[in-house]
Amino acid sequence: MRIPDQSIQMQFRSVRRRFTARYRRSVGPIDVVALLNVVLLLGMMLFASERFVLQPGVRVRLPEAPFLDGMLPGARVLTISQAGMFFFNDERMAPDGLEVALARTQGTEPLLIEADEGTSYGTLIHVYEMALKAGIRDVVLATRPPAVVP
Repeated sequence: MRIPDQSIQMQFRSVRRRFTARYRRSVGPIDVVALLNVVLLLGMMLFASERFVLQPGVRVRLPEAPFLDGMLPGARVLTISQAGMFFFNDERMAPDGLEVALARTQGTEPLLIEADEGTSYGTLIHVYEMALKAGIRDVVLATRPPAVVP
């Protein structure tokens, strides 16, 4: 049935049936499956990038200090464990070999001592004496910063 004073588009709009959806898709800010995929991929990437070889070493627990002073990288480093082992530039040394190694080093670089909390005061004084004999004037004791409370 045609109405003469209406355009053809208007006639089809009135005849056309409109359908309403029975079910609506719930749309959230993030799709859960996509989020799980991203988390799984990140976990796999972190797992694949981890080192699986444990580097040998001696555990040294540095004492805490409220002040922070530092040194530039590349300085001479002496690590002293609680058991009395000496490591000079990552090489294990006997106490008498340490004196020779300190005497062989030349330059004005300071000596960084990473001594365990349980290292005796007498051992530190003995190391200071060896450093003075070798001509090292700057000796720095390494510490760790205090724990940050959130």
